Amino acid sequence: MNILESILQAFESVRSNTLRTILTLLSISIGIFSIIGAGSAVATLDSAVNTQLVAMGENSFMIRRTPTINIGNSWRKYRNRKDITYAQAKEFKNNIESTDLISISDETDGYTAKVGNLSTDPDISLIGCDENFFTIKNMQIIEGRSFSAQEVLSATSTAIIGNDIVLKLFNGRKAIGEYLTLKNQQFLIVGILKSQGSMFGKSLDNQIMIPISTFMRYHTDEWGSSVDITGQAYSKQSFLQTVDESIGTMRSLRNVKPWEDNSFEIETNETISNQFASFTGYLSMFGIASGIISLLAAGVGIMNIMLVSVKERTREIGIRKAIGAKKNWILFQFIIEAITLCQLGGIIGIAFGVIAANGLSTLINAETQIPLFWVLFSVGTCTLMGLIFGSYPAWKAACLDPIEALRYE
Repeated sequence: MNILESILQAFESVRSNTLRTILTLLSISIGIFSIIGAGSAVATLDSAVNTQLVAMGENSFMIRRTPTINIGNSWRKYRNRKDITYAQAKEFKNNIESTDLISISDETDGYTAKVGNLSTDPDISLIGCDENFFTIKNMQIIEGRSFSAQEVLSATSTAIIGNDIVLKLFNGRKAIGEYLTLKNQQFLIVGILKSQGSMFGKSLDNQIMIPISTFMRYHTDEWGSSVDITGQAYSKQSFLQTVDESIGTMRSLRNVKPWEDNSFEIETNETISNQFASFTGYLSMFGIASGIISLLAAGVGIMNIMLVSVKERTREIGIRKAIGAKKNWILFQFIIEAITLCQLGGIIGIAFGVIAANGLSTLINAETQIPLFWVLFSVGTCTLMGLIFGSYPAWKAACLDPIEALRYE
């Protein structure tokens, strides 16, 4: 009984039944790819989201009309909620007492910015915000300044731009003090944001910030748009008190009865993380389910290949048994061959999974995550497949009568 010989015999089976074996290994590879791909995608997405949440700050919270992440049919619960109006948000900001770090913001996409004869693609995000937005969001202005409270109050035409806008429209020229045009309205550039990279394939530098009051007046319908309110407690100790006061204030402003649920969502790092975990949980289950279905189909193929191998090597088995090979040696040999075939397909699947994970991390600009657990799980699954689907052919080979086997032509 030689393990190396059994492994080499498995590769000989690949050569002898090339097409059938390749199709079977492809099924195994797809199954393992689904498992590794889903596990790596979940880990990479979790890492990217956690990075953004850390940047936002652990003492921050957000009040929105609907949750950031909606899963399943939960949208039915939120569709009839009234918008959080700009007027409500301003009143909330004035009434909250436990913190002064409250910001009102809104966002829309598809804008084109122009400077002279140069213009950008129509993919700019326009964000209306106030003077506290940059502090709470931990966004650094590397050149120029932020908005003043008076500029927000007066709805001035000032702008803070991302690095992509600088590169597209100024090409090395100084941007501070220059004007850019958005929908025939000129804005004075007063600040430039530090580069933030991208998130989920979307550049965080391809954005322009203007005062929220200006945004509401010229770039949206104040009575038909729901704004976001972002807050930050002064400390970890005062965080729960600030959140509780925020909920009470918002319920009062929106006339929510004591027995009614909140007509808004208040989100913290923890709640957003939990919402995202629910989404990634579905992704993991889908990947595992797809992988298992593919592996079951591949298992039948492995059994078929091994049965063919037993039939083709019947005379060989008879000779080995005639010269003293024990039943359990034959059994072990064919099981090792089945496991080797499964591991070969698994290695290919793991390789494709790693490539896909690297592609995803590049797309969303996040660090690649290849969970060791899923790699070990895949190796274990392939080993189990070999044991399960290789056992019957191995048992059939081990039980061959040596005399009948020697007569086989």
